[in-house]
Amino acid sequence: MAAPRTDGLITAVDIGSSKVAALIAQPVEGGLQVLGTGQRESRGVKHGFIADMERTEHAVREAVEQAERIARTNIEEVWVSFSAGGLYSDVASVEVALGGQRIEQRDIDELLGAGRNSIDPEGRLVLHAQPALYTLDGLNGVRQPLGLHAEKLGVDIHVVSADPSPVRNLDLCVRSAHLAVKSIVASPIATAMSCLSEEERELGVALVELGAGVTNVSLFAGGLLVGLASLPIGAGEITDDIASTFGMRRAQAERLKCFHGSAQTSPRDNHEMIEVAGGPDGAEPLRISRAQLIAVIRQRLEHWFAAIEEALKALGFTGPIARRLVLTGGGAELKGIADYAQSVLGRAVRVGRPRGLIGMPEAHSGMSFATLAGLVLYAASDPIDLRQVPHPQSVTRVSPSGMVQRLIAAVRSSY
Repeated sequence: MAAPRTDGLITAVDIGSSKVAALIAQPVEGGLQVLGTGQRESRGVKHGFIADMERTEHAVREAVEQAERIARTNIEEVWVSFSAGGLYSDVASVEVALGGQRIEQRDIDELLGAGRNSIDPEGRLVLHAQPALYTLDGLNGVRQPLGLHAEKLGVDIHVVSADPSPVRNLDLCVRSAHLAVKSIVASPIATAMSCLSEEERELGVALVELGAGVTNVSLFAGGLLVGLASLPIGAGEITDDIASTFGMRRAQAERLKCFHGSAQTSPRDNHEMIEVAGGPDGAEPLRISRAQLIAVIRQRLEHWFAAIEEALKALGFTGPIARRLVLTGGGAELKGIADYAQSVLGRAVRVGRPRGLIGMPEAHSGMSFATLAGLVLYAASDPIDLRQVPHPQSVTRVSPSGMVQRLIAAVRSSY
């Protein structure tokens, strides 16, 4: 059987705190066809940061090699996710004077060039610099200014940056596995590509990635990412709580959480007993009630979702636009998590599964693979990045103070 064509292959690698996953896809008529996937346990990443270079490099190499074997091809470059807790989100604005002329493409190009010069990451490394909404003579919320007349043309630029050292460590780790890094993508941007519908991004939605070591809270409105917060907590802490409370190995605790855990209680929980195998030293099997297990889980969830609620408030996710919330990531696989979140946060909540790829294996179609699928979709979308725009000749800076709230207000006024 002939090896598949390698034209336009896209390879994504998601390096998380619990696993390293790889996916090879190819554009075909009607979408993106998955050719191969691979997965290995992640033992060198803590809260999204590379803590053991050798172990992480080994996991990356094995995950990619597994995907290559299934796809029957070799790859040279990859798109990589970055989900560490050092992500920052900011919005800056720039304007250029037009003198009432009709807006031509060169005017937009000049504006975007000015936008590139306005980015001030304050020592951080810029991962994304994407144009958001345009302004015409102070009118906010313009999506396509080409062909209109204006005295001044402006644009709001959403910038995602990160502390440089963790990004460089990630880059070095992947390159040490003999892979070229095509681009490093902030995981919230990738995840949104696979989990959110166009309507959700337009009307306003919060995407909460419940990772093993990091929780990313991102806000979308008018089809754009307008806010981002990163929390150094994750589902791995629930596993640790279970292991500590009942005196068991972490692997046992993770299995207990996945098979018997829940975010919701029921009257049957006190009567349902769970037997956990004893350790290698011949210890007696442990018997606990499901109610005991759920009590430990819910105690951690209270702290977790209190932090998420604070992040949502800080991002300005309030009012009519703040009615929808999507949970994804490995933590979203906990039974009853959507109902729990809805009762705590007071918003409509759904669980976001990855979609948009053809032939995704069932084993890799769960919420914990949303970022991996989104990386491929993001790469195929050929996104605009102002870091690649030439330097401008002039620029007028506008204060970014309250910019996220202004963007949300502009979107809200359009409906």
